[in-house]
Amino acid sequence: MENKPIVTIGLCARNAQHIIRQAIDSIIAQDFPKEFMEIIFVDDGSEDETLSIMRQYASKMTIKCRIFGGARIGLGKARNLVVWNAMGEYIIWVDADMILPKDHVRKQVKFMQDNPKVAIAGARFYGFPEKDLLVDLQNLEWMAINYINMNNLRLNTSCAVCGGAIYRTEAVRQVGGFDTKVTGAGEDEELEWKISNSGWKVQKGTNAYFFERRKKGWKAIWNQFFWYGYGKHYLFHKKKTIIKPSQLLEGLVLSAIAYRLTGRKVAFLLPIQYYFKRIAWYFGFATAHLRGYGHI
Repeated sequence: MENKPIVTIGLCARNAQHIIRQAIDSIIAQDFPKEFMEIIFVDDGSEDETLSIMRQYASKMTIKCRIFGGARIGLGKARNLVVWNAMGEYIIWVDADMILPKDHVRKQVKFMQDNPKVAIAGARFYGFPEKDLLVDLQNLEWMAINYINMNNLRLNTSCAVCGGAIYRTEAVRQVGGFDTKVTGAGEDEELEWKISNSGWKVQKGTNAYFFERRKKGWKAIWNQFFWYGYGKHYLFHKKKTIIKPSQLLEGLVLSAIAYRLTGRKVAFLLPIQYYFKRIAWYFGFATAHLRGYGHI
């Protein structure tokens, strides 16, 4: 009798041919029993060799594997293909620019089994150390955010997010999955909001962690946070929330925490890139407003 998967690994990617192999290799290297894992790949209309690479790995993998996609459908619909086809009790999301330590899946599954009222559990993020000032500053920022989340300090940091996080499949299906109307970014935050309102708990950080590549160059960072702001406008109207002025202090707080943790003076430059990202975010938010995105 074939074993039913305990955990489904969902990897949705687009135009990721240069980085996706490391992500898949790190999934294969997990110390969690392979007979209780499955992988669902979703290619979101890649114009490079991403889909071909997925197929190459699927053909030689011992882990159960399925592939969906080929057409551009958007991240919300791509993630829902994983949600509605997953056989596992849990879903762990892996992005193409991530690398998992070999114990990541085991730690995340154990946490969920020990905490049956939790629907989403994030993981700690660490960036690849690179000789690039902007990458270094982003890594310091996330080191400070990890510290905040692990110590339950009060600061308006990000949600548990998809990458590296584990979701309870039952809870995701109960709320109807991801909102496919979300454009840009924010589909994970919208789902987390629905799940929290339905009575489930969300844990921002567990003892599991992963590595992720940071954006290089001011243009790449601008584009990333422009779309974060663009997607946030939709959630702003749907959730009936407000933009809190306290966000304006976060860069300084994160800088102070990063310096305290590392003793590196470069942490004092962190607010420069942080507020640059916030400006890009507000430009994206304003653009969405002018286009009527999210208006009812």
